[in-house]
Amino acid sequence: MIRVGVIGTGAMGQNHVRIYSEMNDVELAGISDIDKDRVESMAAQFKTKAFTDYKKMFAEGLDAVSVVVPTKLHKQVVLDALEAGLHVLVEKPIADTVENADLMIEAAKKAGKVLMVGHIERFNPAVIRLKEIIDSGILGKIVSISTRRVGPYNPRIRDVGVILDIGVHDIDIISYLYGKKIKGVYAIAGADIHYFEDHASIILRMDHNFAGVVETNWLTPHKVRHLTAIGVKGVAYLDYIDQTVELHDNGWIRKAKVEPSEPLKNELAYFRDCIQTGREPNPGGEDGKHALEVAMAAIRSYEEERLIEVGE
Repeated sequence: MIRVGVIGTGAMGQNHVRIYSEMNDVELAGISDIDKDRVESMAAQFKTKAFTDYKKMFAEGLDAVSVVVPTKLHKQVVLDALEAGLHVLVEKPIADTVENADLMIEAAKKAGKVLMVGHIERFNPAVIRLKEIIDSGILGKIVSISTRRVGPYNPRIRDVGVILDIGVHDIDIISYLYGKKIKGVYAIAGADIHYFEDHASIILRMDHNFAGVVETNWLTPHKVRHLTAIGVKGVAYLDYIDQTVELHDNGWIRKAKVEPSEPLKNELAYFRDCIQTGREPNPGGEDGKHALEVAMAAIRSYEEERLIEVGE
């Protein structure tokens, strides 16, 4: 039995709490939040212990924690958890700076603990199926992957812009589907309703002229989560929300078989399995760092109005 805790009980943290409370081989040993009333109410609902100081929760004999706090707090909370000897799942993006991501990755290596980054779309059944299809060669060589992740602004997002909040999902997924690192970024973006950017069009360049395009905003009144993968033998259309994949070629339009399931449940089950087996997580710290590097390069690109090489 793995004893876990959740640090941060906002909208996403509440989902971590709910799913851990339902999982086999997992005991939800405690939850922590600076909002005393909220954390105590949730603790009563899920029959666990409430803490306003997450370090006190570590004394409950935990094996692991989910860190679901604002991005700017990730580094310190993750370092404290690793120092306490805990495995860590930290929500995306891994950190607010690449330097802080490096500190977290090194601390996890030193502690010999799992550091997994919550890029939840990796565990979307439609993405898993599309990855299988691409790797099988059915679509032939993939030359372009484009995504559209748009919707209304969520006022709870205050510390980052749309690129780091939701655009980073598709940055990670495009790299994952290609199986390649992103080398260069060019972005056009702006801030109209938010302190940080609230709309962005991002072009990604991989080796050998493979391309990715991410369109994202907080301005569209309805939520859209789509991906298109173009190959020399066919095209795949993916809907993240409906969890569907449709294949088009010269002769047929076919729907791939996808078994719907909740991505976060899949993600947390995988985290548990990594702890139990000692398997290196995918996405791990380096994957999270790469997505962050690309997202930060996109922000620099629109600010400086030029192509940015990743790692520049």
